[in-house]
Amino acid sequence: MLFPLKNLGLYTDFYELSMAQGYFFSGKKNNRVVFDYFFRTNPYKSGFAIFAGLYDFLESLQNFTYSETDIEYLKNLGLKSDFLNYLKTFSFKGEIFSMTEGEIVFPNEPVLRVEGDIIECQLIESLLLNVLNFETLIATKAYRVWLASGGRVFSDFGLRRAQGFGALFASRAAVIGGASSTSNVLAGKLFNIPVSGTQAHSWIQSFDNELEAFRVYAENNPDNTILLVDTYDTIKSGIPYAVKVAKELEEKGHQLKGIRLDSGDLAYFSKKARKMLDDAGLKYVKIIASNQLNELVIQSLIQEQKAPIDVFGVGTEMVTGKPDAALDGVYKLAWIDGQPKMKVSENIEKVTLPGIKNVFRLYDHEGNFYRDAILLSNQDINEVDTICHPVYPEKSTQISGLKSEELLKVVYSDQTVQIDKNNPSEIFEYVKSRAEKLPDEHKRFVSPHIYKVGISKELLGLKNKLLGNYKNKF
Repeated sequence: MLFPLKNLGLYTDFYELSMAQGYFFSGKKNNRVVFDYFFRTNPYKSGFAIFAGLYDFLESLQNFTYSETDIEYLKNLGLKSDFLNYLKTFSFKGEIFSMTEGEIVFPNEPVLRVEGDIIECQLIESLLLNVLNFETLIATKAYRVWLASGGRVFSDFGLRRAQGFGALFASRAAVIGGASSTSNVLAGKLFNIPVSGTQAHSWIQSFDNELEAFRVYAENNPDNTILLVDTYDTIKSGIPYAVKVAKELEEKGHQLKGIRLDSGDLAYFSKKARKMLDDAGLKYVKIIASNQLNELVIQSLIQEQKAPIDVFGVGTEMVTGKPDAALDGVYKLAWIDGQPKMKVSENIEKVTLPGIKNVFRLYDHEGNFYRDAILLSNQDINEVDTICHPVYPEKSTQISGLKSEELLKVVYSDQTVQIDKNNPSEIFEYVKSRAEKLPDEHKRFVSPHIYKVGISKELLGLKNKLLGNYKNKF
């Protein structure tokens, strides 16, 4: 749920309300429309994105209404009384078709389609983009961390560095992308996410010495003790004292769970720590590392430096989506009252696809993802033998005989969410099952292979026809 608010109608940009009022008074309020949500560029120069945020958006949509104080506020902004009377009973009554949350998705294909009257579809644009763009960005980042870690455990440590309450959705999206837990307790409660955490340096500093700090912490958490060993001197005091406390725990029938490194050369210190722990007969003690980690650093630590790190705590870079900061998802009108529509641009790659469309995933003969095909809604995928590049139509692919899967399904109708509320860990299982079918060349971090998304000849013909019509008008 998007904050504990019952009325989210003001969670929008003002121009959405200005346009909605214009539609209301110009006789367009009953026009039926279709909008497509898609993004133009993979984040992080990746080969794909992980679609996230769907359930949060749909749940919030049920609360997209206006209270009496909202109406009064809008009146003071200059909106007209007849339109405000309309908003008093507003709720979204349209339909939404979407790919499954956790789906592997690619640029310029409709990930979600909204159908309804023009006012309701316009008003929800900002909410939709805010939730889906952000969670998809973070889930994609988290999955890259998971790939880099070789499937090792990592936790979301990003609350203190996230953008305000966006931390809640960042934690959810991080788990969709592969994080096993979060330090964010409220996110844990709201989204049924495991929570984790140890101690900060302030705990160690509050005692006269490290050994006393470690002992007191272990006494209070005998079955869940992880000791932060870099407050003063990692090699000379932190790790030796952790070993001593581990032995004391063993005498009492418990085991030290792990030690955490939060500064310095993580490869060097983890190797030293592993040897010291192993020499003391503590091979079961895990080594956790944190401190400004991202997928590239983790990949280097594991693959190049052979650091014996078991668990990672990833914060700032993941929950803020560094270095991209935002997904370029857009929401474009594609159809109005039986008439296909498209945006025309001097930049040919920004020309949108008109009409009501479906998206199909095609599989090669080994069962792997091969192509995505965008068709007009009245087309049968089994009767389409060729798909074309949407910008360079001379490039085409034969798809006859390939197994196909329709990706857009009804997720919202009759003012009700039509899908189950899965917790983020369950969605991650779906992510993994889908990613197994994506060839590895699309997953590499450097110059990933471009996954092909094509359009039918009929859709290409409609696009070219509308382009010609627009050019003739001007």
